[in-house]
Amino acid sequence: MAAYEIALLVTSIAILGAVVLPRVLADKPMSFPLLYVGLGALVFALPTGVTVPDPVSQPNATRRLTEFVIIISLMGAGLKLDRPFDWQGWSPTWRLLALTMPLTILAVSVLGWGVLGLSLPVAVLLGAVVSPTDPVLASSVEATPPASSVDEEIDPTDQEGEIRFALTSEAGLNDGLAFPFTYLAILMAGESLDLSRSGWLVEWIGFYVIYKIGVGIIGGAVVGYLIARFIFGRPSSSQLSRVMEGAEALAATLFAYAATELVAGYGFIAVFVAALTLRHYEWEHAYYEKLHDFAVLVERLLMATVLVLFGGVLVQGLLAPLTPAYVAVGLVILLVVRPIAGLLASVGTDQLFAERAVIAAFGIRGIGSFFYLAYALNSASLREYELIVAAEELWALLGFIVLASLLVHGISAALVVNTLDEMREVPDDETGDGATADDD
Repeated sequence: MAAYEIALLVTSIAILGAVVLPRVLADKPMSFPLLYVGLGALVFALPTGVTVPDPVSQPNATRRLTEFVIIISLMGAGLKLDRPFDWQGWSPTWRLLALTMPLTILAVSVLGWGVLGLSLPVAVLLGAVVSPTDPVLASSVEATPPASSVDEEIDPTDQEGEIRFALTSEAGLNDGLAFPFTYLAILMAGESLDLSRSGWLVEWIGFYVIYKIGVGIIGGAVVGYLIARFIFGRPSSSQLSRVMEGAEALAATLFAYAATELVAGYGFIAVFVAALTLRHYEWEHAYYEKLHDFAVLVERLLMATVLVLFGGVLVQGLLAPLTPAYVAVGLVILLVVRPIAGLLASVGTDQLFAERAVIAAFGIRGIGSFFYLAYALNSASLREYELIVAAEELWALLGFIVLASLLVHGISAALVVNTLDEMREVPDDETGDGATADDD
């Protein structure tokens, strides 16, 4: 069969699905990303002659494809967040980043080293790649698109659900903050844990943590401000410019990422900070919806591509190296480690326990984890041979975790979050005047 024509046919179906499925499956216990995986598995299981890139043998291709999906998703996530930036209002985010993420990395590293028998650098790498909440696959629990007006004088939790805000902001930032721990694993493998030499540890703290994070934040803020001045200082005046409305989101994404990476900063952080800066530049402007919608459109098309390919690698044997021990550890990571780490981070808050439990449980794993593993394996050389020889087992375990996350989180997320959103509203008969609390 003609492989090229088959590829075009699959692409057209994926694009059509990216447009139609969100409407069809709205508020239904089904995950349309899961359907893409199923489509990919079906297509690549048939004798069509179409081959799928192998992430084990082609880590650079995997890295570049997943990288592009993530940076587009980070721009869309940042544009969603209408909450004014302050320390108290963003408290759920800081807790998830400062407590949940390191606790997850530590627990997963211990499981990998103590239960699976991985070397310590490989175990740390496993912890790093499964720690971030995925900004691409978390669309069912993300904040709503940007509003045309934001009242900075009222409680921000009255404008948007705490669950959606916490998970969106966490996904936006921890995808960049997983980088230092990925580099930590690479450096540990390269030094063979020679603790008598402290140079690698000083390098990690000084360069990979302080410098690269700092440059990512500063670079994102500068680019976001410049793009905002350009967008809102020059309104669309021609038919062509109106046709291209919203495309500035893509330009801002690529500019922030590339410029920051060129000066050795974390581009993921820069893109998300640029989106926040852009969103906060002028609250009450309907154009933010066009920027957001354009970013989401590109993200969905790219996401469909990655998930179809993921389905293909599944049927071509990605999970073959799995053992019962790996399956058990994968389920523990997904169903025990993240929920407990998330709950520990929420201790002392005044949130309802149901909200805390949902935030803790719905740390969706996905394309971001694919990127980090591909990045680490592509960066590894003979000095980091420990990472290379464990590639098949790591990809098998990660593939299982993402597939299980799509099943568990994808099917239940919309139903659970929407139910809690409804619970936040005060019933009419409790207000005494037929109005809800949000109407006052």
